[in-house]
Amino acid sequence: MSSSKLLSRFEWVKSPLIISAPMAGAATPRLATEVSKAGGLGFLPAIADLRTDAPQLSALDSELKEARSLFGDAFPASSPIQIGAAFITSDASMATFADTALPILAKHRPAAVWLFAPDGDLKPHPAVIKAIKTIDPPPVVFVQVGNVAAAREAVKDGADVLVAQGVDAGGHQFRQGSGIVTLVPEVRSMLDEEFQGKDIGLIAAGGIANGKGVAAALALGADATVMGTRFTVTPESKYPEFRKEIILNAVDGGVSTLKSPFNDQINKSALWGPLYDGRAIIGSIHEKFLAGASLEECQKSLKEDYSEEEASRITRTWAGAGVGLVKDAQPAGDVVREVQKETVVTIQRLAGLV
Repeated sequence: MSSSKLLSRFEWVKSPLIISAPMAGAATPRLATEVSKAGGLGFLPAIADLRTDAPQLSALDSELKEARSLFGDAFPASSPIQIGAAFITSDASMATFADTALPILAKHRPAAVWLFAPDGDLKPHPAVIKAIKTIDPPPVVFVQVGNVAAAREAVKDGADVLVAQGVDAGGHQFRQGSGIVTLVPEVRSMLDEEFQGKDIGLIAAGGIANGKGVAAALALGADATVMGTRFTVTPESKYPEFRKEIILNAVDGGVSTLKSPFNDQINKSALWGPLYDGRAIIGSIHEKFLAGASLEECQKSLKEDYSEEEASRITRTWAGAGVGLVKDAQPAGDVVREVQKETVVTIQRLAGLV
């Protein structure tokens, strides 16, 4: 799929297409709608618990309703909402998708649906994507991948768009992977060689925080790009203010963040399977771990040496390796417009070098 074909799937977007990641704990209906109003594509926070009467399902229903109201009269009520919904597909409750989540999507009709992180023993995506395709009109299905094998599987499962996420990304990702410099071109080659004639979009994610990063991703073969960390500090983000301050003050992202299962293990999170880990800002408990303390020792220290509030402050500030490039807490729409302009300027400058 060319960039122009991908953009044609979303009539309101502008090139280069900037997408805000479906960040649990940060994304909101206002963030998603402001990104889309600026010509990007915004996503609501991803949910995982699809059990009947689960609070996350109720939240999805209310957030989709709120998003449509935030657009006002910008588009007909009969048309899809110009944002996306997202699901973390590692929970066993994903088996109930057709009964619990699908009716909500069919009622509100988001323009896109993002799927990520099936458990190694569970293969929910084929059935989930088939169900999504029954919606009229069907949302564009994004599947986040971290290696070529996962990308190939996602296409076979029915994905419309692959989100190739490199290891510089903040939040959760494949434990084993590579940066977008190698991942995106190899996935592009795989699509060209093995799926000729299929219009599969390819989007780059991971470490992209400005127009220079977007221009680089496009040069690698991506049709569009995702940003997460840059949007966590916007006024529309629901990240707590102390986390926004941590991100804005961080420098040298490869040193100030840690990609490790430790980020989930320290809080005994069971959501993410063995294929995945996360990148977060390093706090004092991380420093103990890196200095040689065992996981058990760190868990004990977190419980005994810190208050509940302090423990929260030094863990789970998810951020990518590009965090050192995030300097200002701009409104989400301004971020989209600024990055689009910087991308164009960067490409024009590069064109002048050849």
